[in-house]
Amino acid sequence: MLEFALTSFVTLFVIFDPVGNVPIFLAITPRATHAQRVRVALRGSLAAGAVLVLFGLVGEHLLNGLGITLPAFRIAGGILLLLLSIEMVFARQSGLRTTTTGETEEASHRADVAIFPLAVPLLAGPGAMASILLLMGQAGPGVVSKAVVLVVLIAVLAATFAILAAGGRILGYIGVTGINVLTRVFGIVLAALAVQYMIDGVRAVVGV
Repeated sequence: MLEFALTSFVTLFVIFDPVGNVPIFLAITPRATHAQRVRVALRGSLAAGAVLVLFGLVGEHLLNGLGITLPAFRIAGGILLLLLSIEMVFARQSGLRTTTTGETEEASHRADVAIFPLAVPLLAGPGAMASILLLMGQAGPGVVSKAVVLVVLIAVLAATFAILAAGGRILGYIGVTGINVLTRVFGIVLAALAVQYMIDGVRAVVGV
């Protein structure tokens, strides 16, 4: 259980990539004071948590209703996470992990950016949704193991909030280059996790 909790934490932390999102967070709150940024980060983290918890609880039922098996979703989710990891390694912004140019432009004219684009899609984006559903499926039918995933999610969101709230200081300490280096390291880890998800899905399909 401890190993599963640690794996879940690493997976979700890498997906959220709060350090990598610091420059984007600062860019969408250009005229905000430190106190205002703390409030935006808190509200965005809470909203993202609500979305992901809901998706984690009902996502598997939704897949079953659509006739999609969990192994198939593992393979598809692994491919999605692999694409996301490639984007992270090459420090590219295609809209899969970050906001698109149009979304960033729209956010610059919004009075409240906590829900959009911070909560969705920066935090609770496609990669995070796929990951939480994969982890809930990996947890199996046990209530305790599923609760562990949700507790880990809350812990990762708490860490994400703390990092975003201190975003200005972090950017000042390590700079954009340092953030890109960490993002690339996270991307390599995520690539390995994505391949493992695909392997697990294929093994479940072929019955190995």
